[in-house]
Amino acid sequence: MRVDAFDYRLPEELIALRPASPRDAARLLLVDPAATPAFADRTMLDLPSLLQPGDALVFNDTKVIPAELRGLRLRGGASAQIAVTLLERLGPDQWLALARPAKRLKSGDRIAFGDRGNACLLGGMAATVKARGEEGEVTFRFELSGPALDEAIAALGAMPLPPYIASRRPADEKDRSDYQTIFAREEGAVAAPTAGLHFTERLLRALQARGVSRHCVTLHVGAGTFLPVRGADTEEHVMHAERGHIAPDTAAALNEVKARGGNIVAVGTTALRLLESAVGKDGTLLPFNAQTSLFITPGYRFSFVDRLLTNFHLPRSTLFMLVCSFSGLDLMRRVYAHAVEARYRFFSYGDACLLSPARDSLSPAGRGSG
Repeated sequence: MRVDAFDYRLPEELIALRPASPRDAARLLLVDPAATPAFADRTMLDLPSLLQPGDALVFNDTKVIPAELRGLRLRGGASAQIAVTLLERLGPDQWLALARPAKRLKSGDRIAFGDRGNACLLGGMAATVKARGEEGEVTFRFELSGPALDEAIAALGAMPLPPYIASRRPADEKDRSDYQTIFAREEGAVAAPTAGLHFTERLLRALQARGVSRHCVTLHVGAGTFLPVRGADTEEHVMHAERGHIAPDTAAALNEVKARGGNIVAVGTTALRLLESAVGKDGTLLPFNAQTSLFITPGYRFSFVDRLLTNFHLPRSTLFMLVCSFSGLDLMRRVYAHAVEARYRFFSYGDACLLSPARDSLSPAGRGSG
């Protein structure tokens, strides 16, 4: 499909720079292709009443690391400022990262991170460029290793806010908690699974009282979050692989929910992509410990996920393509037009929507769930 089919106009002032306070005060747009009308305005505190006893919420428990680093490239007597976003740990002392501007780097360059880029000062660290890729990816070997490197990154790094926030304000200490879900425990993401940001202990208690179960899977959000869809057609785009994990007992519990007729409600596109990556041919969820590069566009048939709670996504993005695949392109265009007119808050710190699938988006294995 043409990428411009997923474009829409968004006033800049609707991009949320801070989350709702409290988190569960965010607005929620209910979307059901089979209902009349097909969408309705709600709030996150309405979520328990919108789900049924026996349904299961599936969260991504990845934890965002303070992956934004700034330093100086040191080469002979010359230096240049470099911004680095850590993406994936490759070893005890090695990371794959995005560097800006990457064209200033070449193999063998030394980067000093810390106070004014001086790694000799307390709290500093340094790394050497091992390799540079075509789209700004750089492999760094750090002079620190293991837990010592982890501590230095935690001390020197900033939360990797998305560009549409970072371009309008710097990250601060508040983001260290704001840009982290209350489920976060498995370190490794460079972006938050933002649908999970809306949950509070108060909301979880209400969901438990409703009889909705809670389950966690792990997908470490990586490079694909930062890379745009290039080209005019979706077939030209290749998703970067991200590592995911579904424990055997979690897979068994979710299969039991399906067998009893409960709905699997993915909290966020990352949870959905991981669940769909782990489904067998018979529609049964399998344990998973691998990478996934699943790219979902219209025509995809969903095998396991029955409903999706997600935020409002960027125009022309892979995530907007995913929600259009789930609930239908024409409907989601109308949904987003309504959200703009009704002044919903967009993107990572913005409001949410609860989607039901279009009937033709379900595979035979996925049909029959309410």
